[in-house]
Amino acid sequence: MDIHTPDHARMTSASKRRRIGRAAVVPGLMTLTLLTGGCGPAVVKPASIEQAGTISARAAGEYRLQPGDELDIRFYYNPELNNSVIVRPDGRISLPLANEVEAAGMTPAALSQQLRTAYAQSLRRPDVTVIVRSFNAQKVFVGGEVTAPGVIQALGPLTVMQSVMQAGGFKESARIDEVIVIRRDPVAPASEPIVIPVDISAVVDGTGTNQDIALMPYDVVYVPKSPIANVNKFVDQYIRQNIPVGFGLAYGF
Repeated sequence: MDIHTPDHARMTSASKRRRIGRAAVVPGLMTLTLLTGGCGPAVVKPASIEQAGTISARAAGEYRLQPGDELDIRFYYNPELNNSVIVRPDGRISLPLANEVEAAGMTPAALSQQLRTAYAQSLRRPDVTVIVRSFNAQKVFVGGEVTAPGVIQALGPLTVMQSVMQAGGFKESARIDEVIVIRRDPVAPASEPIVIPVDISAVVDGTGTNQDIALMPYDVVYVPKSPIANVNKFVDQYIRQNIPVGFGLAYGF
C-alpha cells in the first residue's frame, strides 16, 4: 500500500499544475509567435496620398450644399416670399409655389438658377438668390485608439493630426505609423471609398510631413491598435487568465 506524505502530495499537486500550465501556455505561445511575426500593414488595399489629393482637387471649388445646411432664399422683387429653410436628410427643400426642390449636391449659384426657372411660371421677375447661413457638412469622424472618439466639426482647414488632437490625442496603444483615412468622392458618391494609410510617426519626427494630409468633409479617421497592444491584450486574455497562479509566478508570466 502506498503511503502519500504531505510533502509528496504537495509535489504531486505542483506537478499537475505545471502540466496544466504547460498545456495551456504552449498553444498560446504558438499563437503569440504568429501574432508577433505577422504584424504587417493593417490596410490590404491602400490608396496613395496622390489619389487622395486627386479627389480633393476634383471636389475643390464652389461649395456644394449638403443635408443640414441652413439656407436663406431671397427674392429681390418679391420679398414677401423670402424664406429660411434647412436642407432635409433626403436632400430636398420645400418652398411656396415651387414645392419640392432638390438642393443637396448643388452649388448655391446652381440652386439659385433652378429656383428662377421654377418660379418663372408664377412670377414675372423671379430674381432669386440662395445664401448659405450655416454649414452642416464640415465634419469628420475620428475613432479607434484616441482618447475621445467622435465627430469633429471642421470650421476651417483640418489635417489628420489636428483631428486626432481635437479627439484628445493618441492612446498609448495607438498605431501611429498607419493611421487610416477613409474617403468617399463627393463628386461621384456612388463610387467605392478609398482607404489611405498615413504615417503620423513620420510627421512627428519630421521625415514625412506630407503624410499629414488635409481632410475633407465626411472623412473617417481611424487609429488602429499597435501590434504590441494587440499582443499584450492576447497575453492578458488567453495566457495570464488561463494559467494557474503557481505556474505563472514560477515562469514569470
